[in-house]
Amino acid sequence: MALGSNIGDAEANINEALILLEDYGNDIVFEALSDIYHTEPQGDVKDQPWFSNAVVRLQVASDVWAPEGFLSTIQAIEIKMGRLRGAEPGGPRVIDLDLLLYGDTEMSTEYLTLPHPRMLDRAFVLVPLRDVAPKLVFKDGRNIDQVLAGLDYTLDGRTIAQK
Repeated sequence: MALGSNIGDAEANINEALILLEDYGNDIVFEALSDIYHTEPQGDVKDQPWFSNAVVRLQVASDVWAPEGFLSTIQAIEIKMGRLRGAEPGGPRVIDLDLLLYGDTEMSTEYLTLPHPRMLDRAFVLVPLRDVAPKLVFKDGRNIDQVLAGLDYTLDGRTIAQK
């Protein structure tokens, strides 16, 4: 799952979202958390604060959580934290939680597409994803480093800039 924020104390917002997710119980186990990276805004809305982004690898009990149910839960956390979905697409947000992968599940519905459809175009997702899943191979056979090699981005410490 990817986490991002650029309103208020962005790193505290990321941590709050993780605490709220942890409150859902033993059916969700935290396995790894990436560093928090600082990234420039992407897309059409450039005039906004830079984002803090991270990725967390979770073990989710599939006998309890279907992908759609888990997505609904993380969207509830966004709402609880004050996220206004659709207010300004690509604009500032207190928290953004995206389900990137759900095991080997592939699906495309009106509500959820897995793997995340824009994940392979985003260095701000792939760099922290590499922290928590360095040996991950995508369905096209490429690993994270191979995908990143095809993107126009720079990484300076924990700062990511992408054209």
